[in-house]
Amino acid sequence: MMKASRSVWLFTLGNEVVQGRVVNTNASYLGRRLTLLGFEVWGNISLVDDVSLVTEFLKYVMNRKPALIVTTGGLGPTYDDRTLEAVAKAAGLKLVLNEEALKMVREKYSEKGFELTEDRVKMAYLPEGGIPIPNSVGTAPGCWLEVSGTVIVSLPGVPRELEAMWENWVEPRLRKLLPEIHVEEYMFRVIGVPESSVAPIVKRILKIYDNVYIKTHPKGHEIKAPILDVYVMAVSGNSEEARRTVNEVVARLTSELKGLGGHVEDSLTRNKAE
Repeated sequence: MMKASRSVWLFTLGNEVVQGRVVNTNASYLGRRLTLLGFEVWGNISLVDDVSLVTEFLKYVMNRKPALIVTTGGLGPTYDDRTLEAVAKAAGLKLVLNEEALKMVREKYSEKGFELTEDRVKMAYLPEGGIPIPNSVGTAPGCWLEVSGTVIVSLPGVPRELEAMWENWVEPRLRKLLPEIHVEEYMFRVIGVPESSVAPIVKRILKIYDNVYIKTHPKGHEIKAPILDVYVMAVSGNSEEARRTVNEVVARLTSELKGLGGHVEDSLTRNKAE
């Protein structure tokens, strides 16, 4: 069973990410998937491929005792792919050759008749106690590691590899470890009410519900042509309760917004992911 706190930190690593040469789609993908699992994503840290720097920030986050840390990038065969070295150092563990991971790597290259070079074997080194995560798309295995109650999941940075590994292996495993939880969400648009007028309404409603998150997203001009997309999310151990709570909150919001002269459009409903 994982920690009840459900707090998560993301590490999206790579020079190409922080330099803006690659759009950080991994952060949005993981943030969304984790939120819909009922986790609280507290932060996303993007760093260059520097072992000392990554180790330092990992230690900082690990000291906060999160339920989960997910790293992306730095698992390949090149000189700068050293994420698992940083994970091992932060956890106070040795980086060792994992036979199961080595088998995965060997099978990938033998299919094409390639030999196991030193750089290819490098991808089979995991922190002590790490469980290799199969990579059905690429060659580098991921790693699942549990340290002092925190699960650290390390995945490749290539989005299609990461997404396949997450959906086929990581998320199913997380679901088995987590208490059942349900996330219900709804989004609607209100036209004609400034965000500053909506703010006190949202603040008042959030004092009533401790399992609700509300966010307003301005789309127009605050004064001349106010348009807001309003997002409502409820988290509960019971699906009916989550749905009922969202419906209650949306009803309260829309009633008060209409009272302020706002025109409410319901066309932005967003379904929760299963």
